[in-house]
Amino acid sequence: MKQLLIYENIKPLTQRDHGEMSLKRTNDVSFARETNAIPLVGSEFLPASEEYPIVFTRTNEGVVPTAIVGIRDRENAFVTADGKWDARYIPAFVRRYPFVFGTDEKAETFTLMIDEAYPGLNKDGEGEKLFDGEGKLGPFVQQTVDFLKEYQMMYVRTREFGDRLDKLGLLDPVEVKTPLPNDPERKINGFFLVNREKLKALKGEQLETLLKNDELELIFMQMISLRNIDKVVERVVKAETPAAANA
Repeated sequence: MKQLLIYENIKPLTQRDHGEMSLKRTNDVSFARETNAIPLVGSEFLPASEEYPIVFTRTNEGVVPTAIVGIRDRENAFVTADGKWDARYIPAFVRRYPFVFGTDEKAETFTLMIDEAYPGLNKDGEGEKLFDGEGKLGPFVQQTVDFLKEYQMMYVRTREFGDRLDKLGLLDPVEVKTPLPNDPERKINGFFLVNREKLKALKGEQLETLLKNDELELIFMQMISLRNIDKVVERVVKAETPAAANA
């Protein structure tokens, strides 16, 4: 059973349990094959908006920007049959795998975690050592920690952005048609978009806050990204066409 969308067996990274292990990185992203939505942080909006529709979803932690990568449950249209990610930009949520920060309920302390189900994890010395001879994190893992710290910082700022949109009353639930040849009435829902008219109706101080925080720019990129919905549908149709022809 998947955890955090793409993880299977998350454990704290410790010298006791993983001191003799190495990690061989691969381009295989099969771990993300069964998710149709990937969380984003604000710094990703520009590259992500060129390839994915960006929407907002409600979670236990608040309103979170999300890249739509599939139009059916448990199906990612950007993961190929041989496990490659078929797009120029890969979301940071995917790139950080198999590592992730675990935290307490108050989000005051963080623990480096690893998915022990990752195929590249080994005791044969292949790839990068997780710990050095002194029991300290290896250089590769330390770089990963730095990446996760930056990601966590951006995640907090992005969550504040989502909460601000929510408090301003800008988000509306939306249902979008995504017709397929064998399912012409298909729709996707369960997400939210910024209402243009409500955005236009904001007062000067409210708009000024969005502008100073660079959040108005994020809103516009999110709106423009919706043109990619048709592209995701095309991917699904294209993937099914050879199979239908063979059948």
